Amino acid sequence: MSEKMTQNQRLDYLVEEFKADSDEYKDLQTPADTDGKRRILRSLMNIRMPRRMDEAVLRIQDEYLKERIRENGIVKLADIPVIRDGISVWQGDITRLAADAIVNAANSQMLGCFIPMHTCIDNCIHTFAGVQLRAECKRQMNRLRERYGRDYEQPTAVPMLTDAYNLPAKKVVHIVGPIVRYELTPKLEQNLADCYRNTLNMCVDHNLVSVAFCCISTGVFHFPNKRAAEIAVQTVSKWMREHPGCMERVVFNVFQDEDKKYYEELV
Repeated sequence: MSEKMTQNQRLDYLVEEFKADSDEYKDLQTPADTDGKRRILRSLMNIRMPRRMDEAVLRIQDEYLKERIRENGIVKLADIPVIRDGISVWQGDITRLAADAIVNAANSQMLGCFIPMHTCIDNCIHTFAGVQLRAECKRQMNRLRERYGRDYEQPTAVPMLTDAYNLPAKKVVHIVGPIVRYELTPKLEQNLADCYRNTLNMCVDHNLVSVAFCCISTGVFHFPNKRAAEIAVQTVSKWMREHPGCMERVVFNVFQDEDKKYYEELV
């Protein structure tokens, strides 16, 4: 049945199912327009705690999200020019990239962003991967809490690897970047470098030969954009020289024009 549904029918179905899944918003009035329905669906996905969902609903969610991503346009690495030594800079939505791995700037709870429609990369990745991603993150965190205690939070620069579900990428590397609360310190700079180095090491350990990095710790974590770009390029370039042939492509994925300028000057 689901294969015969149009994309609009899938959207209508999912909005009602996700509303019914929510005690607080089950009586929410559904907008008539497509954009309004998309906002409602994304918001309900964003606030949903990780728990079981009916397989039939998940199947249609997967079909809907894969079609949304196809509509947005999947970007292959062959479409992105190499600047030097297997390193590229690409401006755009990381959820469109068909790399072996994409990097998510996560928080220490590792469950994604719960703010409806937030524009952070954590929210975007979880939205277009589907609710299974939050559920997997929860399972991994539960196992870590069994080992390290109920108050365990993911430390800075320690990557977690998950499936990418409906995203074109194969895997997602979730990593907590350093937070600049007052002033930039050498320790914070070292922590950011560790984010890039540890992610690349994890990729090699799991036979992932291409990775797209977001601008870790910039934005709400307040790491200065230019210095973050310098550390990212220096760290990745050094790692690539020290591990020849281990990584076929590293993409610095930028969203803002400011970051694009910095990275293109540095690479």
